[in-house]
Amino acid sequence: MRLHLRLRANADQKDVSLDYNKLQGFVYRLLQESGYVGIHDKEGYKFFSFSNVFPYGDMAKGNIRHFIFASPNRKIIEAVAGHLESSKNKQFNIGDCSFTLSSFETLDYSLPPAPVKVISATPIIIRIPAYNYDLYNVPETERMPRYIYWRPTISFDAFIAQLSANLVKKYNEYYGTEIDVVNLFEQCYFKKPVHTRLIINGKSYGVAASLWEFSWNYLSPIQKRIIGFALDAGFGERNSFGFGFVNVMKTKSASNSPTP
Repeated sequence: MRLHLRLRANADQKDVSLDYNKLQGFVYRLLQESGYVGIHDKEGYKFFSFSNVFPYGDMAKGNIRHFIFASPNRKIIEAVAGHLESSKNKQFNIGDCSFTLSSFETLDYSLPPAPVKVISATPIIIRIPAYNYDLYNVPETERMPRYIYWRPTISFDAFIAQLSANLVKKYNEYYGTEIDVVNLFEQCYFKKPVHTRLIINGKSYGVAASLWEFSWNYLSPIQKRIIGFALDAGFGERNSFGFGFVNVMKTKSASNSPTP
């Protein structure tokens, strides 16, 4: 389930769309004000994801920007929506940017029947653990003591295998199931690498990430369940930091326009 916010810029201000740390702070404030205090302290996966502020670019006073918060947990979305209902025309700050909540809506967001395409709206982070270095023939020059972040110098098969494992693990943890790791993907199109930074406990860490498109001409029941779950939980790691947010694209036979 998703929550789509429309935010009106309160002044001429700089683009905040790629400032993941400030976007994360905005999301956690919304969660805390909605009764989910301490969710950032939860160990493991947080089971939510969120978009950039879009469209990208500097803003003039009065411009409308959009922001999407997603979670497979309907109760979280409904709680935040309830908080926003009492916050219309309230000022929200994202970093140094000031916005007024213009409107919002909840969206039941599901994976349509194949053929279907999913695109990464924010970069996907995947780690390759050291015990898989030999399995994926990771170059000696790339190897680090515990893990490395996937980048194009490493096998594309490694990315797909680790992403499948990541999504199955999250699904099993959320639903309490024991589904074995399967290859969830059919056609994968690497778009470009992205080098970004994570701020954890006040320290900044460099991270390799990437943007992708994923297409299926056929979806098995298990693929449909797990990919459908991941539309809201996020692809890959550090979803609660703003990474791995994805959108469904309509097929060319229907439309070239992205679904929000």
